[in-house]
Amino acid sequence: MNKWWLGASLVLCLFGQAHAMTLTSKDMSEGNKLTSQLVFNGFGCQGENISPQLTWTEIPVGTKAFAVTVYDPDAPTGSGWWHWAVYNLPAAQTSLAQGAGSHANALPKGAIALKNDFGTTEFGGACPPEGHGVHRYEFTVWALPSALELPKDASPALLGFMLRAQALSSAKLTAVYNR
Repeated sequence: MNKWWLGASLVLCLFGQAHAMTLTSKDMSEGNKLTSQLVFNGFGCQGENISPQLTWTEIPVGTKAFAVTVYDPDAPTGSGWWHWAVYNLPAAQTSLAQGAGSHANALPKGAIALKNDFGTTEFGGACPPEGHGVHRYEFTVWALPSALELPKDASPALLGFMLRAQALSSAKLTAVYNR
């Protein structure tokens, strides 16, 4: 084994890597039920459909852009349900205000929102089928080494693939909802 690699591995083991990236919100917390504010208004659901406030910290060195995704892996579709997918948030952006995904032009300049599974580019709140049990809503921020170049009509699934292939780090906050 290369001496350099052995030395670098030893340093990482002794001193550890940088702190893990974190994601927090004033509007929700890990493992807790989402409030009606973050529930979709439609499809039989009666919520306010407001995107939550999000803040991320412990940003990895080399981050040039961020992406934020909201995904329900428990949706009975065979492929989950994308509630929100935004990429190319500027590297200086370390938070989103409440409602940033719910109002036209509220996202930072340069950010691109993809069409979600509700058919809009805005945040789509929780709305699992009635009686289907508890669903998890994974709010994830992704640190990227560069802005992404995707086709104009890219799907959130394609974005998810690119994020998993290129992200420097990510942080997830999972909340739940049922009706």
